[in-house]
Amino acid sequence: MTIAPDISAKPDGAERRLILIAAAIIAAMTLLRIVYASAIELRTDEAYYWTWSKEAALSFLDHPPGIAWLIRFGTAIFGDTNLGVRFGGIVAMLVTQLLLADIVRRLTHDARAIVFAVLMPEAALYYGLLMAKVAPDVAMIPFAMAMMWSLVRLAQSGDGRWWLAAGLFAGLAMLAKFTAIMFAPAVAAFLLVPDWRWRWLRSPYPYLAVLVAIAAFSPVLIWNAQHDWASFRFQGVRATANYGISLRTIGDYIGLQFGLVGFVMLPVVLTGLVLTAWRGYRTREPVAILLSTAVLVPFVYFFFKSLTLRVGDTWPMFMWPVGFAATAVNLVTMRKEGWSARMLETSLFWVRTAIVSGIAFVIIVFLYYVAAPWNLLGKIDPIGAEAGYAQVAARAQAALDETGATWIATTDYRTYAMMRWLFRGRVPVIEINERGRFQDFRDPGMDRINGHAGIYVGREPDNRASLWENIPARREQLATVERRWRGVVMDTYAIEKLTGWTPQLSPPKDSPLFQWKVLADAGRRLRFPSRPLNEPGAGE
Repeated sequence: MTIAPDISAKPDGAERRLILIAAAIIAAMTLLRIVYASAIELRTDEAYYWTWSKEAALSFLDHPPGIAWLIRFGTAIFGDTNLGVRFGGIVAMLVTQLLLADIVRRLTHDARAIVFAVLMPEAALYYGLLMAKVAPDVAMIPFAMAMMWSLVRLAQSGDGRWWLAAGLFAGLAMLAKFTAIMFAPAVAAFLLVPDWRWRWLRSPYPYLAVLVAIAAFSPVLIWNAQHDWASFRFQGVRATANYGISLRTIGDYIGLQFGLVGFVMLPVVLTGLVLTAWRGYRTREPVAILLSTAVLVPFVYFFFKSLTLRVGDTWPMFMWPVGFAATAVNLVTMRKEGWSARMLETSLFWVRTAIVSGIAFVIIVFLYYVAAPWNLLGKIDPIGAEAGYAQVAARAQAALDETGATWIATTDYRTYAMMRWLFRGRVPVIEINERGRFQDFRDPGMDRINGHAGIYVGREPDNRASLWENIPARREQLATVERRWRGVVMDTYAIEKLTGWTPQLSPPKDSPLFQWKVLADAGRRLRFPSRPLNEPGAGE
């Protein structure tokens, strides 16, 4: 069992200065994230999650409700502003760093290791800057880290009640995103590999922890039971998809890890994890087993998925904070194990290099998006690719004024989300297809839709999709509008007038207007319950 070090001693002068420097860096980087969150217009998925925050549904087709609750927290403070939507992510980053600091403090009682642990996220682009971009992962990461913190407390104290805390935080992590389940192998190894296995297998606490996790996760279970387990089947497509091997998807996965974790940071962290795993399984040390398995198992899983499927940029991001903790602890453990001075200095050099170069890279990216006028990546720029919707909304408003139409129709959730965000309730906005995404949503304003003309706003060529064969509306083309970012045309949108038709909020479940797009397959769509259709398009 891990023995708790003496954590009552106060740091000396040098350690206090080191901690103050780290606190100053974190404060400066937090301010940078606040500026970024305020200045950069919302991406489409962020606006989509914002629409969820306005609903009272227990859960949603795409994800559990945690991200909607996090956004509601931020907008309750700052209103429906960019910062309001993203404020929860800024808080989530700070909570994650506090948990990292306490985990490393308890395991090492070493100020330098603590500083390394809290600065590593600042030096990784995904955390140092993009935690300000809200996504389900952002809502999940603090709870996942709190689960790890609880298990560290369990290992050090031997108090079985910490299992209950771990179960609660595990359930809350699952309430944010399903991928939290990928920590299960690490928790199982933590329970079964060390010599304490029989003690805990005979104890009620691990089993009670499972019940606590299920209770915390129950809103998602209740919603799915009411809706034919829709979100599990929706997400299950990616888990079971298996296409031909593609070097491109492998390269995408590895390249994203280098880009979002750090070109120096990624090999540093992987090295620390491998050493921690070797040490933990060799000596059956519970915390080393927990921390290393929590990262290496998902990392390898996503690598094998990337052989045939594009792994999303955020999918692996829940695991790396655990890797930062393991890397910081490993540096102290190497010293205690008597590694050579040269090896220790080399390890410290690369950690420092990873932090310094990583923070510099984060600042450069921040300046590029907030201050620079250029578009260096063209249409593939990840921020620019989803910018410029205000231009589309302005032309839609002009069409509403010209025609006297009273509502806006879309045929994809991204345009729907951005129109709702930019019009802020002044005009009803409805996605007329994929109605399976909007189960338990409130009335969008049918009194202003029924019997009135509408404006269709859709990305070309969606306005020519076969879907329109199922919609008996009269359509009159009004205009096209380009969505631009820094002088580059990102997309072209059609603006049309719709008359003689009222959309259905709840079409039959076998209707093409109810079906949602399949994840991970651009060539098929998922019918409710699940039959493929030969229509193009893929949802995120």
